[in-house]
Amino acid sequence: MKKEITTSIVIHASVEQVWSALTDFANYPNWNSFITSISGHVKEGSRINVRIQPPQSKPMTFKPVILSRAECKELRWKGKLLINGLFDGEHIFELSENTDGNTLFVQREQFSGILVGIINLENTRKGFERMNQQLKELVEKSVQRFDLKNVRINSEHSASSNPPSIFVFGW
Repeated sequence: MKKEITTSIVIHASVEQVWSALTDFANYPNWNSFITSISGHVKEGSRINVRIQPPQSKPMTFKPVILSRAECKELRWKGKLLINGLFDGEHIFELSENTDGNTLFVQREQFSGILVGIINLENTRKGFERMNQQLKELVEKSVQRFDLKNVRINSEHSASSNPPSIFVFGW
């Protein structure tokens, strides 16, 4: 049996800025209430330690193997409960740049194994959504952006020797 959870959020920042926050694992305890820690060398083939705290659930620690780490694009690992085939999860973070320079952040997990049908994944889904929102807030707070649609040059002074005034709205 298989199940999948897929969540996404648009973050008003570049993929590089989102990737930097996502892969700053030492900072997770300061902002991430779902994945509270990641330790180990995060490279393909390595085993890491991940501690999660789904809402209204007990914390869990597991040791997945990194399947993929593509800079500013994807981080993927696969974990298991005790043995392969009992309850396995392939966790994927995907980042893609929108045409407006923002980032679509997708967090998903593909579950398989004989216990998938009896395990309720709703708290895990809530944890994904909460982490996505917390990542968005963290990155957007750290990014100062000018929305060029809200910048107007005062052209009254353009004929004089004084430089034009710039008014910024929405700041």
